[in-house]
Amino acid sequence: MRILVLGGTVFLSRAVAVEAVARGHDVVCACRGTSGRVPDGAEHVVLDRTTGDWPALSGFDAVVDVSRTPSHVRSAVAALPEAHWVFVSTCSVYADHRALGGTPATTPLIDAITEDVDWTSSPEAYGGMKVACEQIVQDGAATSAVVRPGLIAGPGDPTGRFTYWPVRLAEPGPVLAPPADDVVQTIDVRDLAAWVVHAAETRLEGVYDGVGAATLRADFLAEVARGVADTVPDFAWSSEEFLATHEVAAWHGPRSLPVWVPGKDDRGFMAHDVAPSLAAGLRLRPLADTARDTLAWVRSDPDAVVTGLTVDEERAVLAAR
Repeated sequence: MRILVLGGTVFLSRAVAVEAVARGHDVVCACRGTSGRVPDGAEHVVLDRTTGDWPALSGFDAVVDVSRTPSHVRSAVAALPEAHWVFVSTCSVYADHRALGGTPATTPLIDAITEDVDWTSSPEAYGGMKVACEQIVQDGAATSAVVRPGLIAGPGDPTGRFTYWPVRLAEPGPVLAPPADDVVQTIDVRDLAAWVVHAAETRLEGVYDGVGAATLRADFLAEVARGVADTVPDFAWSSEEFLATHEVAAWHGPRSLPVWVPGKDDRGFMAHDVAPSLAAGLRLRPLADTARDTLAWVRSDPDAVVTGLTVDEERAVLAAR
């Protein structure tokens, strides 16, 4: 089939294009091309979505879009309404992250933001714009599937969040870690990409969470360690209060312990029910494999991003225990 990937040079959209080419599809990647090359075997059509001018694109069986900008999605759907759309959204569209085991059918959404907002200066607008993009696709495309990922992990990750843990657990010494009984959920970018292509091939319809299996942090880190280390690390499990006292940040960025969301109000953010997605064709590889391949990528790519505590920062916090 003929698949249009809007993007195709960075992380998930690139992984989708790679998977689609590997399955023998005719793949076109429409993007500026300033973030890198499209995968071998895919055709590159130059497209700058900020201008609103569309090249002569037609005859596609499916379109895959990962945009967060309503005007970009609006013009794309208007140009290609006859195709089956697979829109990659985010779990940030949900208004309530308190409950464990949420699904698209049980969890309310935040309000849509239909105008383009610079989400880098207004991060809270990200989810609202994604809601608007979902609605544009659902209202304007002939048929569509919406996939809402949580934390995407694996080789090529530009955020460095999950990447922190394979890198850290491959090194010796005590490991500072958030509470062991937190629930954690990630998905390998390659598994998500394969499912997105499957959704295009089968014209899957509906709304699904693009997540992996939820697990306790103790088991999560043990699996990461299994993929990258010969021994089980000595984890220094630390309370939210202790970490806050020592100015350890959450989720990502400098001086953080990545993939950690403190507070009961957000405990469900990484605890969605993956069963509906598995029933719709999602297949998941072992977390240890994701960790192993992520570490290999970091060691082979000098530009790989790793966020989180530095070695000296972690040692200082450990010394205060």
